[in-house]
Amino acid sequence: MSIAAKEAEIIDEFSMFGDWTEKYEYLIDLGRSLPLIDESLKTDDNLIKGCQSRVWMDASIENGKVHYRADSDAQIPKGIVSLLVRVLSDESPEEIVESPLSFIDKIGLQEHLSPTRANGLVSMVKQMKMYALAFQHK
Repeated sequence: MSIAAKEAEIIDEFSMFGDWTEKYEYLIDLGRSLPLIDESLKTDDNLIKGCQSRVWMDASIENGKVHYRADSDAQIPKGIVSLLVRVLSDESPEEIVESPLSFIDKIGLQEHLSPTRANGLVSMVKQMKMYALAFQHK
C-alpha cells in the first residue's frame, strides 16, 4: 500500500470522530497497538531530540524497504509515532524522503497539539526522513 493510500485511511478514520477529545482517545488507542520494541533499543542514541516526552526510534532496511520501530513513555506521543510508523514503514527511502505527509495537516493534528508536542512531531518526522536519507545513500 502506498504512503498516499495509508494517509487516506488515516484521514478517513479521524473524520469519524466529532471532536478532538475523541480523536485524542483514538490516538491513545493507536499508541497501545504499537508493537513493543526491544528494551535494548531504548538508548540515548535512539532518543528523538526535541520531544518533551521520551520517544525512541530505530530503523532498518530490508529488500529496499525501511522498517521503523518506536516507543514512547507518554500516551499521546506514542499514538503520534504509531501513525508515522504506520505510514512510513515498508516504503522505499526515496518515497519516505519525498513524502509531504499531508495527513498531518488534513486531520488537524499539528494545530491541536501543544507547542512542545508539535515540535516533537516535527522532530519525529525529521528523524524518520534522516534515517531514510541515510539508507538512500548506502
